[in-house]
Amino acid sequence: MAKGSVRKKGNKWYYRFYVEDESGKLVQREFTGTASKSETEAMLRKAMEDYEAKKFVAKAENVTVGGLLDLWVEEELKPGNLSNGTVMSYMGTVGRVKRYPIGSRKLKTVTPEHLQAFFDHLSFGGVNADGAKDKPISKGYMRLFSAVMQGAFRFAVFPKRLMTYNPMQYVKIKQKQETQELFTEDAEDGCTVPTISFEQYKALTDWLKKKNNPALLPIRIAYFTGLRIGEACALTWQDIDLKEQTITVRRSMRYNGARHKTEIGTTKRNKIRTVDFCDTLAAILKAAKAEQHKNRFRYGELYSLNYCKQVQEKGRSYYELYSLPQSEKVPEDCKELSFVCLRPDGCYESASTVSIVCRTVAKKVPGLEGFHFHQLRHTFTSNLLANGAAPKDVQELLGHADVSTTMNIYAHATREAKRSSARLLDKVAGGG
Repeated sequence: MAKGSVRKKGNKWYYRFYVEDESGKLVQREFTGTASKSETEAMLRKAMEDYEAKKFVAKAENVTVGGLLDLWVEEELKPGNLSNGTVMSYMGTVGRVKRYPIGSRKLKTVTPEHLQAFFDHLSFGGVNADGAKDKPISKGYMRLFSAVMQGAFRFAVFPKRLMTYNPMQYVKIKQKQETQELFTEDAEDGCTVPTISFEQYKALTDWLKKKNNPALLPIRIAYFTGLRIGEACALTWQDIDLKEQTITVRRSMRYNGARHKTEIGTTKRNKIRTVDFCDTLAAILKAAKAEQHKNRFRYGELYSLNYCKQVQEKGRSYYELYSLPQSEKVPEDCKELSFVCLRPDGCYESASTVSIVCRTVAKKVPGLEGFHFHQLRHTFTSNLLANGAAPKDVQELLGHADVSTTMNIYAHATREAKRSSARLLDKVAGGG
């Protein structure tokens, strides 16, 4: 092991030891310690142990956690092979992390204790630095924060060599323990995945019909196919085979808050999948197509056409969307798209607008309190599983990476399905 020593300069102690430079020659490096000799000696021992294990000395210098996150986004996240939607989610999370005090902490001073305190604050809430009170964040957001911080600190160790170890490896993500009322008369199953009944679906679609709201079509598509909100809004007529009654899911639509642009990119797992659909949806789609032809003649030159323009960034490709009246000149390098989900004037119905409509429904329609678009996906899956669909087939229709994901999320599909399963034992008892 390399030899080291400590010495005092002014009010502070410093430690130094020999390391190899780029040519393999031993050179002495000195680092700032603390006002305590014993603490500085401990820092020396730790630094030499790290050096022996990894053969490099961390050079975090004045980089902050926020600075590290920015580096990670530009040098690893954007050039990587994650979908555009995931990249945008991670970038949004980076922005949120930087608003917390941990974002301005110097990287060289970060310990597992600091990170644990940060994640505990996210999990349980509390008073932040400016005196405002934060509520606990959801499990989904916790997964995002954890993925971002794990990735960034791994990147800090290698290839950036800003740290000699990853402090995130010692952090445990805790969740507030849910309390159960042991003597309540309410017999509801607390772990049931949120779905909507057919009656609720009818109330939802009837309300949208009265409002003549263009969110009606993507909501209907999702109810009968389980597509995600961005996938439903990104469908074009070329993706739909009305004769064979199949949808090819190729892309997803999302709003980029940083650029203030609606974009088209790959699906969540960068995979193309085929989804079969029923006669009911076939009739809905045929009617929608006929209505669009009528609107095109009704609006004439004011009818909007939709275009996309390819954007390349750090090896990543996505498309920005534009809607222009037929009378206007089409921008260069733009490709026309024939979207399925349109407003009456021909402009595409965006995923962000549909999401806003769902929040309005949750406030305005009795019985749909707390409704959100993703419940349609839950409902589609629950309906299939409850009526005997094979889990593997459901997994492929949904585009889940693994069948266990499908079963873990939708294990409690419907009350009726569980009741039917329990009654299978009557047959066993009767046969005995």
